[in-house]
Amino acid sequence: MKFDVIIIGGGPSGLMASIAAAEHKAKVLLIDKGNKLGRKLAISGGGRCNVTNRLPIEEIIKHIPGNGRFLYSAFSEFNNEDIIAFFENLGIELKEEDHGRMFPVSNKAQSVVDALLNRMEQLHVVTYTDTSVKDVVYENGRTAGVVLMDGSKISADSVVIAVGGKSVPHTGSTGDGYPWAKKAGHTITDLFPTEVPLTSSEPFIKEKTLQGLSLRSVGVSVLNPKGKALITHQMDMIFTHFGISGPAVLRCSQFVVKAIKKWNLKNVTISLDARPDKNAEELFQEINKQMKEDAKKAVKNSLKGLLPERYLLFLLEKSEIDPNAQSGTISSEKIRTLTELCKQFKFTVNGTLPIEKAFVTGGGISVKEIEPKTMASKIMPGLFFCGEVLDIHGYTGGYNITSALVTGRLAGMNAALQAKK
Repeated sequence: MKFDVIIIGGGPSGLMASIAAAEHKAKVLLIDKGNKLGRKLAISGGGRCNVTNRLPIEEIIKHIPGNGRFLYSAFSEFNNEDIIAFFENLGIELKEEDHGRMFPVSNKAQSVVDALLNRMEQLHVVTYTDTSVKDVVYENGRTAGVVLMDGSKISADSVVIAVGGKSVPHTGSTGDGYPWAKKAGHTITDLFPTEVPLTSSEPFIKEKTLQGLSLRSVGVSVLNPKGKALITHQMDMIFTHFGISGPAVLRCSQFVVKAIKKWNLKNVTISLDARPDKNAEELFQEINKQMKEDAKKAVKNSLKGLLPERYLLFLLEKSEIDPNAQSGTISSEKIRTLTELCKQFKFTVNGTLPIEKAFVTGGGISVKEIEPKTMASKIMPGLFFCGEVLDIHGYTGGYNITSALVTGRLAGMNAALQAKK
């Protein structure tokens, strides 16, 4: 059996690659080991599918801290606005939400998956589900096809590897692509979890003192061993039974992983600024004034609304202030301590949940060995890569899926053009 292009993997980049290849008149086979295509898409964006992001290209690249700059060439061929036009042509109406995130008007991820599958059907893409690829075949210095688990060989002039990374394994991303890339001569950079909750063995975490408490729009910073911030993200966060999570924490997670590795650390210090709207002096004056005005009131009542109640009581205890004491009896020194804790509550984290629990895989096939405009291997003719198998990773918010769809589009199109040659 012979095809022009074989695509391995039925996630966002694989589906997009199959459509692009078939639109360029290639005979396309898409193989996926799962029983259903588009499983990762169907659960993305909380089941609503955040298909891309409408921010300017410069901003999108900034939100892809893992080799985002590699995508400049790709975006010059096919970008986020092209993704929006592509889905609207398939009949999927999109709407813009906060921070440029684009969702289907239906709020149903499945409608996006169905539109892609319908388009593949129109283009006569052959699909094999419940089918595992054992190996990618390289003969006479070029890509020649694949071998399935049952030993049967399928020939093709181009093969696109779109099998994802190692995160969210129940959708089929179990790291299958790395050995095939390695066999072709590619370098695999260290894999690590990104967009993942952080773990901590601090007593207040172990004792579940703050478990379930959410803080809105706080500044979360990861500090280097000298106490300087490596990164700060101002978003929501939540305390959990094992550590911390929530959008701000997920974005900081890769910097914790990198710090542990770079400085060989057991623990990394996190600093929380619960009131990023004011500097330390302004906040001190505000608290001081409030407590003087409410001299006869209990501290916890005087400071109601300064912070969520559980967090306020926690910081009062850390400042050695009795929450039931009269406000007028508290020394200026103790108010300073409280202010400092509001602005910089420091504690340590010791790592992250495992890569399988991460939203995104960091590391992968080195982008130095990939043609940035075509997603072709610079090492093995006829071999293409797209999506999360590459060493490209972004924050959540439509950035990873944008990268997957753009690289998928280019890989599929160029795999077809190569095969047609």
